[in-house]
Amino acid sequence: MDLTLSDYHATEKVADLPRELVTRDVPVSYTPKAGDITYYAPWGNLAIFYKPFRTSRRLVRLGAFDGPIDTLLKDGAIAVRIEAAE
Repeated sequence: MDLTLSDYHATEKVADLPRELVTRDVPVSYTPKAGDITYYAPWGNLAIFYKPFRTSRRLVRLGAFDGPIDTLLKDGAIAVRIEAAE
C-alpha cells in the first residue's frame, strides 16, 4: 500500500487509509509512544507517532518500528510503502 504521510500536531504522521479496519475486540484506548504504528478508528487513518502522546480512545496499536524513526522527523509530507511482513 502506498501512502503519503503528513504531519499532525508535530507529534505524528498521518494518512487516510483506503478502507476502514475492523476494530472489534480491541482495547478501548491506547497511550502511544514514539515509534508506534496505530490506527485511529474515529477518522479511519493510520497514525505513526514520532513523539509520545496522551491516552486516546479508539486508538489501536498495530505495531512499532524496530529501528530508527529519523525519516518521520522530516518536515512536510513523506511518501511511504507499507507491506505485510511474514
